[in-house]
Amino acid sequence: QVRLVESGGKLVLTGGSLRLSCAASGRPASAYDVGWFRQAPGKEREFVAAISRRNNSFYADYLEGRFAIFRDNGKNSVLLQMNNLKPEDTAVYYCAADDRPGSYYRASDYDYWGQGTQVTVSS
Repeated sequence: QVRLVESGGKLVLTGGSLRLSCAASGRPASAYDVGWFRQAPGKEREFVAAISRRNNSFYADYLEGRFAIFRDNGKNSVLLQMNNLKPEDTAVYYCAADDRPGSYYRASDYDYWGQGTQVTVSS
């Protein structure tokens, strides 16, 4: 069973950048499809990005190319590079992992979740 810990969230100004890390332990992150989701206050959890075990990447349409997901196998991690941040990106960001075939976009298809990291974008 894999365990996930997110880090890297903090307060940034509009237009700034952040890199979130999802560190895996217990098993190699490369054995899992890994997704990033976010949840803002009063809103449902929504899909952000995912990377498959074959390193294919998938993104939410609303990102308009501002984010990138990639693996750092040396650190057993999956990273989310976030650029040109906007106040509407403010949320708790969660990473999740799954080793069974399923939808990359659906939170319910992921079996393992981290505790989340807070990203706040101030205008």
